[in-house]
Amino acid sequence: MNRDNLDIIPDIGIIADGAVGSVLLFGDREIEEMRDVALPTDSATSRRLLMYLLHERGLDPRPVEMGPDFNTMLARCDGALLIGDRALYEAQRNPQMVRMDLGMEWKDVTGLPMVFAVFAAHRDAPFEMVSLAHGHLKEAMNRFACKEYRAMVVETSAARSSFTQHRIEQYFDEVLYHLDKEARQGLNLFMREVLSIEEEPLFLSA
Repeated sequence: MNRDNLDIIPDIGIIADGAVGSVLLFGDREIEEMRDVALPTDSATSRRLLMYLLHERGLDPRPVEMGPDFNTMLARCDGALLIGDRALYEAQRNPQMVRMDLGMEWKDVTGLPMVFAVFAAHRDAPFEMVSLAHGHLKEAMNRFACKEYRAMVVETSAARSSFTQHRIEQYFDEVLYHLDKEARQGLNLFMREVLSIEEEPLFLSA
C-alpha cells in the first residue's frame, strides 16, 4: 500500500469540523428507505466514509460504483454520493434532495473533525525539497487568513463559477486547512474504524 512508503506532511490538510457542504448524499427518498446508493469513482475516502456512516445507522444499502453523473446515478439508485463542485452545484439546484452531509454526520457520530485529505511525501524524497514545499503551503494557508486576500479569492472564484460570492464565502468557512491536534485525532479514528488500520499514521519530522 502507498501508506507504507509515505509520510504525512504536518499542519495542513482538507478538514471539516461539522458540515462540509461538498460531500453529500442525495436522494428522492429518506435514507432509511434507500435500497442502493451510487458511489462516484473519484473519491475512495468519501465512499468508505459513507458506507461506514450508513452502517452506524444500522443500514446496509447496496453500493453501486459509477461515474459521478447526478441524473444517471439517481436513475439507477435510490441515493447518490457526490463530492466537490458537483455536490455544491446539485445542492444549489436540488436542496430538497440533500439527505446527508458527511462532514456533519461524522462530527455527530464521533465528536471529531473529519480529515478528507492530507498532504504526503514519499520517504525517498529529498528532505530539503519537501521542507521547502511544506513552507510554501503554510505560507499560502496563512495568506488566505488575511481578510483582504480571502475577499479577492472569493470574488475571483465567483466570477469563474456558477456560485455566488456568498456561497463561496460559506464554503471557505466549511472547509478548514489546519491539521491540529483534534483533527489528527479524527484522522486516527477514521483510519482505525473505517479503514481497519490500527497503526497511527507517520508524520514527517520537522
